[in-house]
Amino acid sequence: MMPQPAIDVWNKPFWDACSENRLMVQLCQTTKKTWFPPSPVSPYNPKGSWNWIQSTGEGAVLSWVVFHQKYFPGFAERIPYNVAMVRLDEGFDLVTNIDAPNDEIAIGRRVSLRFERRGDVNVPIFVWADANEQ
Repeated sequence: MMPQPAIDVWNKPFWDACSENRLMVQLCQTTKKTWFPPSPVSPYNPKGSWNWIQSTGEGAVLSWVVFHQKYFPGFAERIPYNVAMVRLDEGFDLVTNIDAPNDEIAIGRRVSLRFERRGDVNVPIFVWADANEQ
């Protein structure tokens, strides 16, 4: 069985939006910077206000690793699988997977959001941005 997230009061809006195939992120009203994971205060201005905004789902690969060993039983059938850090155009980073051959992953390559059902949740993953144009 695939691991499931621990949903709490702070990340519930994120997961609720994912269930509707939308990627939501918190935005500091003072600095106009976004962050992830969700938290009760802005890391940029702890006394400032914040709200949720919808991400475009467009970004670029910052880094990645390919797992060749079974560290988590729920991912055993996916070996080898990638775990990537994507910087979204709104400025926040998301740890995710790229739905593409591992040998095609490159730092700076543009990606686009899609969602994959894993157990009880929709998980944001990414495909090559130019794949959507084909």
